[in-house]
Order: sequence, then structure tokens, then C-alpha cells
Amino acid sequence: MLVYFGAILLSTVFSITSIGMLMPFFKLIFLGEKLADEKSSSPLMQWINERMAHVVSTTGGNMMQLLFYICGFMLLSIVLKNLFLYLAYYILNPLKNKVVTQLRADMYSKVLQLPIGYFTEQRKGDLMSRITNDIAEVEQSVVGTLEGWIRDPMQIIINLAVLFFISFKLTLFLLIMLPVMGLIIGRISRSLKKQSLEAAELQGQGVSVLDETLGGLRVIKAFTAEAALRSRFFGINNQLLHTKNAMGYRRDLASPLSETLGILVFCAVLLVGGALVINDKTLDGAALIGYLGLFYNIINPAKALSTSFYNMQKGSAAIVRIEEVLNTSNLIEDKPEARPMAAFAHSISFKQVGFAYNDVEILQGINLTVPKGKTVALVGSSGAGKSTLADLVPRFHDVSQGQVLIDGVNIKDYQLETVRQQMGIVTQEPILFNDTIRNNIALGMPHATDEQVEAAARVANAHHFIVKKEQGYHTNIGDRGSKLSGGERQRLTIARAVLKNPPILILDEATSSLDTESEQLVQEAINNVMHNRTTLVIAHRLSTIRHADDIVVLQKGQIVEQGNHEQLMAVQGVYAKLVQIQGIK
Repeated sequence: MLVYFGAILLSTVFSITSIGMLMPFFKLIFLGEKLADEKSSSPLMQWINERMAHVVSTTGGNMMQLLFYICGFMLLSIVLKNLFLYLAYYILNPLKNKVVTQLRADMYSKVLQLPIGYFTEQRKGDLMSRITNDIAEVEQSVVGTLEGWIRDPMQIIINLAVLFFISFKLTLFLLIMLPVMGLIIGRISRSLKKQSLEAAELQGQGVSVLDETLGGLRVIKAFTAEAALRSRFFGINNQLLHTKNAMGYRRDLASPLSETLGILVFCAVLLVGGALVINDKTLDGAALIGYLGLFYNIINPAKALSTSFYNMQKGSAAIVRIEEVLNTSNLIEDKPEARPMAAFAHSISFKQVGFAYNDVEILQGINLTVPKGKTVALVGSSGAGKSTLADLVPRFHDVSQGQVLIDGVNIKDYQLETVRQQMGIVTQEPILFNDTIRNNIALGMPHATDEQVEAAARVANAHHFIVKKEQGYHTNIGDRGSKLSGGERQRLTIARAVLKNPPILILDEATSSLDTESEQLVQEAINNVMHNRTTLVIAHRLSTIRHADDIVVLQKGQIVEQGNHEQLMAVQGVYAKLVQIQGIK
């Protein structure tokens, strides 16, 4: 930035010099051999007269040689001005690009850091819009005009300083006119930030509708809901059109308005300057021409500055939306004194655990121990709190009351990353990425060998279908694994968990969305992976967990029954009723 500042300063100085050479040029044209006799009330013009008279006298009265010197010096000044201007851009461009790249990286990193609960409150499309559209707006409106906020004010200030030196009275008059211009431009652009914020929010809503449409096309077509979705999207789109039109009217007014006001002031300077030459005799004609040239040198920077001001107002709305995400506090963080979790030794314990979200109590008074190597199943109706209870173990949420302990140590006293390294998770909805089969299995284990990946796939009953694919393990599975069946997708997620080889396994209704044949294959894979592991299973299909060491029945966030299958059936309580409803013998 310091080198950029210096380059812009030198560029401005040589720009003023090239225009300033008009004064000796017109002196030479108007006065010719009378240069030596000319006297001026301006110290600058008097100095120019004396220098020019000296050159003429040393060259034996050769006026053409003096003209050659003036034109040559003007040309050199222009070349140096543009050379330093290019140097300034050359320095600043990588900096501007780095700012935007870093901002995009910071946003993505923040998304990865934020707790799961944050995303239940936010539209996915709106977050995507902030990372894409809003950062693009910052790049164009703020970072794109960054050089103008250094270059243009510097040019205006230095030119004004020279103008003061040429004519104090005329520049004083000019300084009275300039704030009036600024006041008019500022008044018009005041509402631009509000409109830009509204436009950014509408863009986020539009991206959300598009994301929901792409994800739910099958349902939309099945229920002939195209008209409803079209109406919803078109409504947002038309609102965005009106808002952007209103913004465009104000933004596009900046350039013609500032130019009109500039010419208005220019005419006023002509009038006052002419009076100083004709009546006051404190300014001569050549000095006035040079003054006008330098003043015109101010109009373009002032015009660019006003346009930048409009763009800044527009871009600041995008910055507000970006900062909302960047400044969101991450409630799940490591304590400064947190220690690494080296290994899982004997148990996971819940002690008087309670959890509430947005003042809604989801879990209360949970006391439960999961011994190492045992399988504990969580059952109950939807909304009973099963998934929430399981999510407390990898700290997707933090408890509102009580403690979650691993090997007798509060989970919050461990480093979060080392806790999650001890766990493998298989969710109800298979979460896969638009990549190859191999890379999806090796997610989190990028240095795994092909042999290790294949071994994990075999344990998950996935190897036989993978090798039938055209490119085997290097087959791309499409967006969210769309090229695979439901059972195939789920077996890949199990293979992913197997490759990680975690001591603790969390299975969140891993077979509930599958057909009978796929369920059998997946259940076999699950039984393979559960062997000799501490497993927390969430299940709706009770047939899959009847051999669990311990079955915990939840209702309205509380444990109402606990025991193995035979014990709970003997009680003939909630669990027995659920078994009866599902027709399990």
C-alpha cells in the first residue's frame, strides 16, 4: 500500500506538471520576444517568466528551441505519469484479488465452524447467496473502487494546492462551490444502501427457492405444483427487478449529475477567473488557461469519487450481510485448557442432561451410561429426542443442563476434534459428495491406501456392486450420490465409517428408508461394523435392535423405560406396545 501510495503521488505530480506546461506554452505564444519585459503579480507566473526569459537569452533568442523544450517536457511528464499509474495498478490488483479471495475463504471456514443448530434457523439458499452474490458485490462495488478512494482524493487535494498557489481568490471561490456538489450527491445516494440490502435479501430468497426446486423436482412434478413454485419464484424475481431498477436509477444518476455539476462550477470559474483577468488584473490570461486545465483535472476524479460513493453505499449492504455470518459467535468451541482425547477407555455417561433450543425443552433429566463394547438402542416416537441425545456425544450441540462424560471426563474438557476422531456416524439420509466412490469412502482419511478402501467396502457389503461399475472405485456418483440406489448409497456411508475404524459408532436410523432387500444387505454391513465397537443406535424398526445390550425408550425428552428386549417385553409398557404395533414376534 505504501508503494502504491507513492506511485499514485508521483503519477499525480507528473499529471499536474504536464498540464502546468500549458502556462509557459501560452506565454511563449502570446508574448514571444516580450517575455523578458513581462511582469506578473503571481509569484509562480513571475518565476515562469524569468526561467523562460533566461532560456531565450542563453539560446540567442531562439523561440523554437524553447517551444521544443516545453513540448518535450510535457511529453516526458505524460509518459512518467502513465508509467507510475500502471505501476500503481500493478501493485494494487493482486491486493484487491487477495482481499476477495480471503473474504470468500473466511466465509467458507466460518460455515464449517458454525454449530449444526445455526443452520436450522438459516435458509441454505440465503447462505449460498451471501458467499456468492454478496461477495461478488463487494468485489465489484467496494474492492473494485478501492484505488479510487486513494487516488481520486489525492489528485483533488494536490491539484487544489497548486490552484491555491496560482490564484488564492479563485480557489477560495471554488472551495465554496465543491461542498454544495457533495451535499447534492450525498442526499441522492442516501437510500441506496437500504435498497441494496433489500435486493441482497431477495436474491437470497430466490436462491433458496431454486435450491428447494432442484432438490424436490420429483415431488413438484408428482403433485403438479409447478404453477405454485413458478408463482413463488416469479414473485421474488419481480420484486428484485423493481428494487434493482430503483437502485439503477440512483446509481446511474451519479455520473451525469456529477459531470453537470462539474461543468456548472467550471462555467462559474470561467466567469470569476475572467473577471480577475479583465478587471482585477491579479491573474493573466496564460495563468487562467493553466488554472482551467488543472481544474478540469479535478472534475474526472470528483466524478469517479461520486460514482465510487454510490457503489460503496451499494456494496456496504453486502458487507453487512457477510459480517452477520462472520461475526456469529460459535457456541461450540474448545476451552483454552482443553486436552486431547487419546483413546476411548470405558464408558459414555449422561448425568442429569437437559437440552433446550429456542426456549423449547427437548431433553430433561437424562441419566444413561453406555459401556465400552456395548450396543445401546434409543427408541421412541418421532420428536421424542432420540437424535438430539445422540448429537450430544459428538458435540453437534452442547447440553443446557448436566454433563456428558467420556471416561469420566466432561466432554467439554476435551479438544473437539479429538473427540470426533473417536467416532463414526451413519445417518438416516446418506450424505455423499459429487466425487468418486473411492474419495467418498476415504472422506476424512485421504491417505488411505486402495487396499484399505477396498477392505472397508467389503465389510460394508459394497465391494461387489462397486466393481460392477464401469470405472469401479473411480466412478463418479453424481450430486449427492444420485447415480446410486438408496441401499448402495447407505453402504458407502457405512464403508466410510469402517475405514475410519472408530471405537464409538452412532447409527441414526440407518435402514429406515430402504426396501427389504437393501435393508438386509445394509443390516448385515451394520452388524459387521458394530462388532467389538461401542454403538449408539437410533431405530424406528425395532426388529433391527432386538439384540441390543440395552434399549432406552424415550418419550417427550425423558427416559421412560430401559432394559434389554426380553425385560421390556415382560414389563408390557411403551416398548411392548411399539413392538406390537410393528407386528414383531
